[in-house]
Amino acid sequence: MYAIVKTGGKQYRVTVGYTLAVEKLEGEPETEIEITDVLMISDDNGLRVGAPNVDGAKVTAAIVEQGKNKKINGFTYKPKKNEHRRYGHRQKHTKIKILAIEG
Repeated sequence: MYAIVKTGGKQYRVTVGYTLAVEKLEGEPETEIEITDVLMISDDNGLRVGAPNVDGAKVTAAIVEQGKNKKINGFTYKPKKNEHRRYGHRQKHTKIKILAIEG
């Protein structure tokens, strides 16, 4: 059994017991969250596709940790103008573990 869920503007294929890093979600570690944006579910009864979401479907997950991704370094410049700028960015993420798929 697996499901396609949407969170943080991205879509993920998840199964029970799967751990993945998604865009930052609010919550403390070891708390449970529900993802209601379920786009598709595949189980013993077959494949169900929502328009856009499957009615009554939800995925329960537990927050494992909050963290930051690797730093991205950037550099911009304009030639012949002696104009340059350095910047860095670390995107925040949340690691979650899928506990149940209902629907």
